[in-house]
Amino acid sequence: MIRVVLADSHALMRRSLRLLLDGEDDVEVVGEAEDLASVVRHVEGDQPQVLLLDLSMPGGSSVEAIGQLRERVPATQVVALTMEDDPVFAQRAFAAGAVGFVMTERSDAELLQAIRAAARGEEYISPRVAARLDAIHRRRQYRDGVPAAGR
Repeated sequence: MIRVVLADSHALMRRSLRLLLDGEDDVEVVGEAEDLASVVRHVEGDQPQVLLLDLSMPGGSSVEAIGQLRERVPATQVVALTMEDDPVFAQRAFAAGAVGFVMTERSDAELLQAIRAAARGEEYISPRVAARLDAIHRRRQYRDGVPAAGR
């Protein structure tokens, strides 16, 4: 059973996520958080395998919270949720210690795939954001004179 804490400032979003996850045989929602202070309390107290964390949480920087939580509760894997498809958000989340990055507009199946990957300690990134990150990487290589065949 994959133990999950849901962290989103919007009650409707948390309720929707809970309804989705409650329908899965291998996922159990063990807590819900509406701000970063309650995220810390739930992660430390409930010891989930996965934290679904909205990157726009009130009470501080969600990205900074990822790093702090990874230090304090390293067994909890973080999947960042956001409406932003800017690859910079993904880069920051992964640099802080997230293992997943999912846009809230994506499908239920994609979110479940990210949760299951995180529980296994594997990375997951929404394909649209991954494609944008790859394009940025290719442009940098081209600008720096690294031929495509040399990658």
